[in-house]
Amino acid sequence: MSDAAHKTSHDRAMDVVRGYVDHDGVMVRDALDGLDAGGSLEMYAILNGLVRSTISIMELTGRPFRLDDLVRQADEVASVAPPHYEFAVAEATRAWARGDQSAMRAVSCRDLIGAVHITAVGVAVLGLALWGRTGFLGVLAEFHEAFTALAEEGPSDV
Repeated sequence: MSDAAHKTSHDRAMDVVRGYVDHDGVMVRDALDGLDAGGSLEMYAILNGLVRSTISIMELTGRPFRLDDLVRQADEVASVAPPHYEFAVAEATRAWARGDQSAMRAVSCRDLIGAVHITAVGVAVLGLALWGRTGFLGVLAEFHEAFTALAEEGPSDV
């Protein structure tokens, strides 16, 4: 039995982002290997939370970025995706860069695993732009620790 079978959706979400950051296609593939629809949906939700958080931090800090740089970086990061998803990532990234939300959603909604790839690349690109590789990997590790601690703690009595 593979190690992937014992990983949570959260672990898999962190792995797919790290795989894209490290240009490791095997890690990307392994993070999604054997994933069922429920796990894919959970991963997508986790990745969406990371995208929203990262964008909020970029906006709050006033960290400058150029859309053409992010598009170029997305092409580079997505190069380890399966070929049909690499194209979907490029299409969605360009739609996002030109502010075409409906086209971006149309690309993302074609299939759930495609949306996971698109969102994971988005997280990786924005995280790299904000923190750089080493800093972003540290942020992912801290996020993983915080999530794990909260999950083990259970609901609060507030």
